[in-house]
Amino acid sequence: SAESISTYKTEPYVVAADVYAKAPHTGRGGWTWYTGSASWLYRLMLESLLGLNRQGNTLSFTPCIPDTWPSYSMSYRFGETTYQIMVVQTLLDDAKTPASMTITLDDIKQNDSVLTLMDDQQEHKVEVYIYRLSNRAESISS
Repeated sequence: SAESISTYKTEPYVVAADVYAKAPHTGRGGWTWYTGSASWLYRLMLESLLGLNRQGNTLSFTPCIPDTWPSYSMSYRFGETTYQIMVVQTLLDDAKTPASMTITLDDIKQNDSVLTLMDDQQEHKVEVYIYRLSNRAESISS
């Protein structure tokens, strides 16, 4: 609301380290560009929610997305190489079917859930297919 904006007074696209609690600045955001809080939010979203985890020149996937997200895509840059990543989630209702993941790189199925990144200045296509129990099926089976 206009009232909230006039109180908070900071940019909506950065993370405030402080939101003041005492008058006359109650509710006002502060220290938005001077902290690592934005980078922690970035890591939370990229690593914990979207499940992208880079270690050296490897990339692994462990998404923790809601049942309501059938897919998401992103462009990931490694040096001068771009990886176009598409993650597709299929929810299973049968608790007897094991959860699994399949990854393809440039339409070639990978034997592992970890990709070795290469900086070959090309564009690569990565598809990650996740098959897991829906929250509904998990609660029924437990």
